[in-house]
Amino acid sequence: MSVRDRIFHTLSETFKPGRLEVIDESDQHRGHVGVHPGRVETHFRVRIESMVFAGKSRIDQHRLINSALKDELDGGVHALAIEAKGL
Repeated sequence: MSVRDRIFHTLSETFKPGRLEVIDESDQHRGHVGVHPGRVETHFRVRIESMVFAGKSRIDQHRLINSALKDELDGGVHALAIEAKGL
């Protein structure tokens, strides 16, 4: 399973979103500092809408998402852009 698919699956299971997009933007960042040679999937953008985020600050929304994706972030994902909204 690709990193993108694991991120999608984890966020789907954790937040039961009404809308979810996981976009691999790694090709735009090849050669940047912090990107290890040989790693293909390193930069992602997440657009997610879920009832879980309703009434939460942007910081709290991001903390929830980062916590859910801890294994991916520790395992090679270099950057994660988050666009979260409550339903």
